[in-house]
Parts: sequence; C-alpha cells; structure tokens
Amino acid sequence: MSVLIEREHIGIFGKMNAGKSSVMNLLTQQETSLVDAVPGTTADTRTALQEIHGLGPVKLFDTAGLNEPGELGAKKRRKAYNDLKECDLALLVIDPSAGDLAVERQVIAESRELDKPLLLIYNIFKEQDRAKIETLAGELELLRFYPRLAIRANDLACRAELLDFILANYQSKNDRLELLPFLQKDEYYVLVIPMDVETPPGRYLRPQAMVEEYITRHWAYPVSFRLDLAAARSLGGVETAAEQKRFADFLQNFQKRPQAIITDSQAMDILSQWCPADIALTTFSIVMINYFSRGRLRKFADGAQALKNLRSGDKVLIVEACNHSRIGEDIGTVQIPGHFAQKYPGVLLEHNFGREFQDNQALAQYKLIIHCGGCMLTAQKLQARLRDLESTGVPITNYGLFLACMQGEAALRRVLAPWNI
Repeated sequence: MSVLIEREHIGIFGKMNAGKSSVMNLLTQQETSLVDAVPGTTADTRTALQEIHGLGPVKLFDTAGLNEPGELGAKKRRKAYNDLKECDLALLVIDPSAGDLAVERQVIAESRELDKPLLLIYNIFKEQDRAKIETLAGELELLRFYPRLAIRANDLACRAELLDFILANYQSKNDRLELLPFLQKDEYYVLVIPMDVETPPGRYLRPQAMVEEYITRHWAYPVSFRLDLAAARSLGGVETAAEQKRFADFLQNFQKRPQAIITDSQAMDILSQWCPADIALTTFSIVMINYFSRGRLRKFADGAQALKNLRSGDKVLIVEACNHSRIGEDIGTVQIPGHFAQKYPGVLLEHNFGREFQDNQALAQYKLIIHCGGCMLTAQKLQARLRDLESTGVPITNYGLFLACMQGEAALRRVLAPWNI
C-alpha cells in the first residue's frame, strides 16, 4: 500500500538583516535567496523545495523582515504571518547584537497562538555576540523556553549542525503512529464502557468510537460491554457479586479468548481486580494520550512518579481539553479530587478546562500536571503543551495513568504492559 508523504513546511522568520536568507541558503546549499547588507532585500517570501535526509521532502519559506517600516513593510508583515499559518515549523533567526526584541516577541506570540513548533537560531556575526544571548533571554523570558542554536549562518560548515538541530527538535507530521500498536488481526478486543449521566445519547464518546473503528478497520473484532459501575461498587456485596458474575459470564461466551480489555479509566478500580491475568488491560485515556502526544506515553508514565513526592501545600493542576457538562461522578472535578483528599491531604488542586493553556510562568508553580486523554485537541496543540511543560520542567501524567496508580503499582504496570513500558 502506498503512503502519501506530505511536504514539511518550514518557515524562516525574523528582523531585516538577521540572516534569514543566509539560513535559507545554508539549508539549500545554493544562493536561493539574495543576501545583501541593504535592509529589505527580501521583497517577498521566497520558497524552495528540497529533500532533507531524515525528514523527507520540505518546502522552505524565506520571509521578508518583520520590522520594515512604512506601508510596504506592513504588507510584507501580513504576508509573512500568513505564511506562518501554513508552516509546520518556524525558525526564528535572531541577531544577538540587534537590540530591541519587539519582532521576536511578536513571532513567539503568533507561534503560540497557532500552536506552531518554534526553534531559535542565533546568527553570530561577531564572536563577541555569543555572550549577549543570555542577556536577551533575560529581556524576553519566553526565549528560554525554546530550543536554540548559535551558528554563523554564512558558514557552510555549520550546515550539518543546523540539520542535526532541526532533526533533534522537530517531529515530522509524516511519522506514522498506530492507535493500538499491539493489535493483532482476527483477535477479539473488549471495550468496557460504563454509560453514566455524562454519556451523550445516541453516540459513543470520541475515544470509544476511534478505538472501535480502528479495531474493525484492522481486521480484528471489537466487542463492547456496558459495566454497571454503581452495582460493581455496591457496598452490600450482592449487587457486586451479580455484576462480577455477569462480566465473567460475558468473557466465558468467547470461544476464542480476547487479547485485551480497553476500559474507561474511571472503572480501573473494578477492572484491575476483575480482568483475568491472561488478558491484557489498558484504558481509553491512555490510548488517546499516547496517540495525540505522538507516541510519548513514557513521558506521562514517568510523570506519574511525581505522585510519590507530593507534600501538603504543593499545587497540582488538573487539565481537561473539553468543556463538557460536568455532572455526577465527573473524573476531573469529583473522582480525582476524591483520591487526593484520601491519599494526599493538604495538596492544593486547581483546574484548567478548555482549549487554552496557562502560560509558562503560571505552569512553573505546579508540582504535577494531570492531563485528560487529549482527544478534543489536535496533536499539534498537545505537542505545544508538552513543549511548554518540558521547558519549565513540570512533570505531567494522565487521567488513565493516575487512576491506575490509585489501585497500586501492579495496576500501573499492567496498563502500561501492552505498550512495552
């Protein structure tokens, strides 16, 4: 089966005479863009097509200087920022000796608004300018939060260093990621779906629908089981035993044993006990966060270790990407806070609901971020959130991993086992 490979769009932005065209020529290894000391030499965006080993086909955009005055300068700026919307990656070229950072501040703001990955390239004209890089970071704190490289853009010897820098800090949109990498053809997979008061009528939630479609498309067999959580958690014992028997009888109906159970995260307290040892177990939330983070589940698993070090007075941020109606036993506002009240008394919980995310200075105050599955975000927006957290050093975990942790280390290891973590 042939796979369509899309060109990566890489835009080069910055002030006049910062060295944007030199970066373009360094990448293309030819005089694609005119280089001259006269400000405003780049009259319009120049583009070039090339192949970058390790990345594939790319389209480069060498944009006009963003600080050119007058009406013509304003037109060039509008064109450059429209080009940014098309780009998969932005390279911000900075002359450390240039002073005022208004252009850099605006490019960063636009990139963050559009959730574009951004890399900083400090173009060194004079060797003494290297010492000014840290000073600039002090004047514009957001510069600290992006990967940076200092090179002489007009020196062909710097090309390999520039390419290595891009490859190390940018993940191609063409990297293929499987929703369920452990799936096997002609095998059964059980979807445990408790339908509570928050479940919308007439349809599955997006994670459930995505998993069911993926299993079917890949020639395997999805089978859904509606778990009665209230009965399963009944303190009287009779309802619990009856629901457990119903689940066990359901599994016994299979002539061929299911390979895995994928459960709603809120049912982990039940499934961690009821799921037979010979059937793999994971959760919808874990499936989603691995997929939308482009395979970075290990980062969220590592972040769960921060739970061991929480102390009274620490702050934890619960992040949910959608604004659904929060009623009943809502995971973010009821279930997770309930676990904290029992196991982490004195830890302060705050919430961030919706598509907007707190800025870096605010994020730095938290000891841990607990994120939903991210199914209502684009992969690009979730990647932007992860870049922010990596720059601040704040650990992040996920609803599914947290609720597994609450059932003990064995439960956490079990839900990660299908992912070879």
